[in-house]
Amino acid sequence: MNIEEIRDYCLQKKSVEESFPFDAETLVFKVAGKMFALMALEKGDGVNLKCDPERAVELRDSYEGVLPGYHMSKVHWNTVKINSDVPDALFYELIDHSYELVVQKLPKKIQKTLE
Repeated sequence: MNIEEIRDYCLQKKSVEESFPFDAETLVFKVAGKMFALMALEKGDGVNLKCDPERAVELRDSYEGVLPGYHMSKVHWNTVKINSDVPDALFYELIDHSYELVVQKLPKKIQKTLE
């Protein structure tokens, strides 16, 4: 798995847009203006993903490639390292989980447009 595959996967999701709101290196993926994934392109070694707090701790305990979110809330974000002990299937599942957590917090009217 690489940064391009992750980018392509994120952009396949409904109403996702990418931008560089912080600097020229940090690529951010948003749904309805809310972040669900961030990648430092220069480093290219991990992705910050939103996560249920209990699951976040379980993942960190189970995988060396899952760390508390770099420069993010350590409760709600994980950094998932690319090409680590995290299987690709789980990596994609964690992207889906992050996207869905953000969508669940959106107003119902916006959620319906994303179904």
